[in-house]
Amino acid sequence: AIPLLFHLSDEEVARFSVNRHRFPGVDITAGLARHYPQGELAVHALGYVGRIDEQALKTLDSSNYSGTTHVGKIGIEKTYETLLHGTVGLQEVETTAQGRILRVLKREPPVSGRNLYLTLDTRVQQAAEAAFGDFAGSAVAMNPENGDVIAFVSLPTYDPNPFVNGIDYDAYKALRENERQPLFNRALRGQYPPGSTIKPFVGLAGLDNGATTDHSKTYCPGYYTLPNNTRKYRDWKRTGHGTVNLHDSIVQSCDVYFYDLALSLGIDNMNSYLRHFGFGRATGIDIVGELSGLLPSREWKRRRHDQPWFPGETIITGIGQGFFLTTPLQLATATAALANGGRMLQPNVVQAEQTANSSALTPHLPRPQETISISHMSHWDRVISSMIDVVHGARGTARAIGKDIPFRIAGKTGTAQVFGLKEEEKYDAEAIAEKLRDHALFIAFAPADAPTIAVAVIVENGGSGGAVAAPIARKILDAYLLDPETDAEDETESETETEAGTGE
Repeated sequence: AIPLLFHLSDEEVARFSVNRHRFPGVDITAGLARHYPQGELAVHALGYVGRIDEQALKTLDSSNYSGTTHVGKIGIEKTYETLLHGTVGLQEVETTAQGRILRVLKREPPVSGRNLYLTLDTRVQQAAEAAFGDFAGSAVAMNPENGDVIAFVSLPTYDPNPFVNGIDYDAYKALRENERQPLFNRALRGQYPPGSTIKPFVGLAGLDNGATTDHSKTYCPGYYTLPNNTRKYRDWKRTGHGTVNLHDSIVQSCDVYFYDLALSLGIDNMNSYLRHFGFGRATGIDIVGELSGLLPSREWKRRRHDQPWFPGETIITGIGQGFFLTTPLQLATATAALANGGRMLQPNVVQAEQTANSSALTPHLPRPQETISISHMSHWDRVISSMIDVVHGARGTARAIGKDIPFRIAGKTGTAQVFGLKEEEKYDAEAIAEKLRDHALFIAFAPADAPTIAVAVIVENGGSGGAVAAPIARKILDAYLLDPETDAEDETESETETEAGTGE
């Protein structure tokens, strides 16, 4: 049978029934249709099913899909299509010349597809999506112990239900041409400079490679120059941070310290170390379509641009700028590895599956990747202690979200430039178009002493990581860690101090 119309009203059914004799071979039949009761919520993780089109027919098993009209198009629906679909049944029938069934000669019942139980926490997902307000962006929250994805946010979003039986041309055109790109899966495919959120990882690399120590200090006058070069690489704080060590530079997000550290490390050591944390490669999450970001190297630049690598590119890579790109999912996965002591995990959205007519669940076990080796665990403790003071220290760039909180957060703010500035040009958010303003970033895990959640937040054109991205992360952490009956409203958004919101 070939379906012609779906979702007939009672009036349409009645009108056709009266005129049934005029349409030989045409019948009205009842059928099940996929419905997404939560609508837009987590659609970029769930995906949707849609009508089987000509292109899909070329790859599907024609015998198993001969009685099927729909197939998973994106997201979990596509990844687990085989499990969700089940096996087609069949019946042999005797019919009249007009196609009316007289009797059933043979019947083989279909086998139902499996039920999938997801790791997503609906309450946390709702809190995360609401926390962005009108901003576009992404947030991914993970359990650092097993890789379970707790929240998977890409905003703006859209309702998948119109896609099930075929969205109309005008509605799809409106979605496709929307400049805010609601159909774009930012969490999975958005590639952004990590900005200063990369500094804890670079700091750890510096300690482990001997390029810096707990006692090493750098003077920050507000800019940095390479040897025998007059070009100034600016710090976000134009007046400078004075003399700082690694702890100070993470807490206050001093760029000059990390310019110098990156130069000492060199691009080769930096690339090798950061790759262990998953930068520059896909995480392997069970959602199709993931991009791998870009962790630059000498070889990559020679291959891509046919040019040598320059020292200036090394130092801006050390603060997460330049060619460096990461996805929100990669950033969350790397943050989870920081939280759990260096165990890289493959993130997963499906927690368990269940066969039809059975109450037993078959869990999808955690998929460990590699364990990041480190010469001294004190290095790890040093970096995490600094990240705690980003939120709870007197000069931390995210100290505003640490007020009146019943648990401790380890975090790092960041901003990522959308366009480059000239050497002496000053960034003025009010004087430029919104779409050219810096992206705001924040990574965190909590409780800091025994983490159960790691989160990465990227707010497109949000400006300050401390003022915009960090409060969103705080609401996500509150939703997961606090009793839902507790009034945990974050009142710090309007209290963000000037210093915390200026650059990071």
